[in-house]
Amino acid sequence: MTVIEATSTRTDICVPPPKAHPRPEGQDQYTISEVAAFTGLTAHTLRWYERIGLMSHVDRSHTGQRRFTNRDLDWLVFVGKLRLTGMPVAHMVRYAELLRAGEHTFEERQELLEATRRDVRTRIAELQDTLAVLDYKIDFYASARRAPERSST
Repeated sequence: MTVIEATSTRTDICVPPPKAHPRPEGQDQYTISEVAAFTGLTAHTLRWYERIGLMSHVDRSHTGQRRFTNRDLDWLVFVGKLRLTGMPVAHMVRYAELLRAGEHTFEERQELLEATRRDVRTRIAELQDTLAVLDYKIDFYASARRAPERSST
């Protein structure tokens, strides 16, 4: 599956790779173990992603071994970002299906990502509130520990 979404007027790359691809375009055939090492995912997870439709068909060598490409690596980076948002796997699979279906699904894909963004913003606000409570408590304990020192001098 590709993370490069092309229209007649532009190409959108969902997420740039976090680092340069290990191999240049055209020489980018990776085994499942190489992809596991690059992404931090297990071979089991990569096979599961393919089985549930989160990844499109991965090419195979003449011996039947999976051969991933740079585009597959880019897609896995994007899926990793979606995982960090807390997006349910079913929604990620739906997004992948919509992507494969073509341009007429742009609106539905956008809606799915906007809903995820709303959820992320809500979680960020909750975490900021939590951080404020932690900062308050840490400051309280730091002040309480300094107070006896001042009274003894």
